[in-house]
Amino acid sequence: MRIAIIGQQAFGQSVLEAFLARGDEVAGVFCAPEKTGARPDPLRLAAEKAGLKVFQLPSLKGEAAENALRALDVDLAVMAYVLQFAPQAFINIPRHGTIQYHPSLLPRYRGPSSINWPLIKGDTETGLTIFRPTDGLDEGPVILQKTVGIGPDDTLGSVYFDWLFPLGVDAMLEAADLVVAGKHSETEQDESQASYEGWCKDGEARINWSAHIDAVHNLIRGCDPAPGAWTTVNGTKVRLFEARKHLVRRFEDVTGKPGKIVSIGERSIGISVQGGVVEIFKVRTEAGQKLSGAGLAEALGLKPGMKLGTDTPAPVQAPAPSKTAEPVS
Repeated sequence: MRIAIIGQQAFGQSVLEAFLARGDEVAGVFCAPEKTGARPDPLRLAAEKAGLKVFQLPSLKGEAAENALRALDVDLAVMAYVLQFAPQAFINIPRHGTIQYHPSLLPRYRGPSSINWPLIKGDTETGLTIFRPTDGLDEGPVILQKTVGIGPDDTLGSVYFDWLFPLGVDAMLEAADLVVAGKHSETEQDESQASYEGWCKDGEARINWSAHIDAVHNLIRGCDPAPGAWTTVNGTKVRLFEARKHLVRRFEDVTGKPGKIVSIGERSIGISVQGGVVEIFKVRTEAGQKLSGAGLAEALGLKPGMKLGTDTPAPVQAPAPSKTAEPVS
C-alpha cells in the first residue's frame, strides 16, 4: 500500500520503520516542527535517512497541509503519536481515510495521559485502540483494540515500553491491512462509558503522605518514569521511583505516622503511610542527580523519624521531559 505517516518521536519512528520493513511505500511523513533547543525528532531523522519527503508544518489546518497530503496520492494516512490537530478536511483526503493510535481502551481514558491514569487509579488492565480520528478528541469509531493486563508492580514505563508500544506498532499494521482491504468494521464509541482525563503533570504528581498506601503506591508507579511522583525534603523536590508496598495487618505493626521515614536499608528507604509502608528504591533530585533511596538518606542526612512533604518547594525550572512523557494520542 502507499501511505503517509503523521506523527513524531520514537513511536512514530517505529511505525514508519515497520511499514518500510515489510515493503509498503511511504510517500511522505508529516511531523511537527521541533522547538528551539529540543532534541531532533527521531521520526524526522528516520524519514530523512530513508530518503522520504518530510513535511514539518506549523499546523495541519489549512491549504498548505491539504495540498501536501493530496499531492502524495496515498491509500491511507497513519497517525502515530500526533499532537497537532488534524481536521476532517485533511484526514479524509487519502482514498481509505486515516487511522490513529491511542493507548487506552476507548472510550475510557480519552486524553493526553491515558497510560498514567489507569495505573494511578489502580486498574488491573488497559490497552490500545486503533480508531478513525474525528474533530472530537479520541472520539472516533473503533477499528480494533488490544487488551493488556496491569500487574501490581507495573509502572508507566513497563506498561508502555513492554506492551503498548510494540503492540501498538503491530496493531497499526494490522488495522491498515484491514482498512485498505475493505475487511474492517467500525464501531461507534459508547458515550455512556466514556471518560476524559487531562495531563498528568507536577500538580497531579505530588504525593499526599496521608493518603492510603494503595493511592500512594499507585501514584508513584503511574508517574514512573514521567513526570515522577514527588515530595519535598528540606524544601526541595525529590522524585520517587521503584516503589514497593508493605501492608500492615495489625495495630501493633504500625511503625510511624504518615510521611515519616521508618527504615533505611542498603538500597531503599521506607516511609509510613495509611495502611503500611512504601519502600522507595530510586530517586531523582531536582538537580537531576539519580540516587538509591538509601543514597538519598546518606546525601541529605535523613534519619528514621524525619517527616517528608511538609515544605513548600521553592520555584524551579521544570525538568526536561523524558521519552516516556510522550503523549498518548
